[in-house]
Amino acid sequence: MKPVMRTYSAKPADFPIQDRKWYIVDAEKMILGRMAVRIANILRGKDKPTYTPHVDTGSFVVVINASKVKLTGNKLDQKIYYKHTGYIGSLKSATLREMLEKKPEEVIKKAVIRMLPKNKLSQASIKKLKIYPGSDHPHAAQQPVTLEF
Repeated sequence: MKPVMRTYSAKPADFPIQDRKWYIVDAEKMILGRMAVRIANILRGKDKPTYTPHVDTGSFVVVINASKVKLTGNKLDQKIYYKHTGYIGSLKSATLREMLEKKPEEVIKKAVIRMLPKNKLSQASIKKLKIYPGSDHPHAAQQPVTLEF
């Protein structure tokens, strides 16, 4: 009789929130899209051998220097972010240059959100992303590991 091979399937109880790793990413001189893909994969847990699509196995990510992120091409003036409040005629638009001046952390957050799958698990994953426009952050007690790309 042949031995039966079992596939490992992670359970939420196997990954308590206290045991998750913390990573720190310095966004200075990093390309926005390439950085967002790597961050999204870490938030989902795809960098671990225990990755399971239906369980949140990801780690925390702290992004510093969000205002110094780098972009390729003419995206600063050509990329437009839209916002609609729900009322008639209330469509607001802002270029990427304007968004980086006003809310640089929102630019990175939107890029990462759009890299995640559209389900309830992505809502839990995005809560593990902490973004700061400068180099100061209040997460030194968690001893984050520097993540190099």
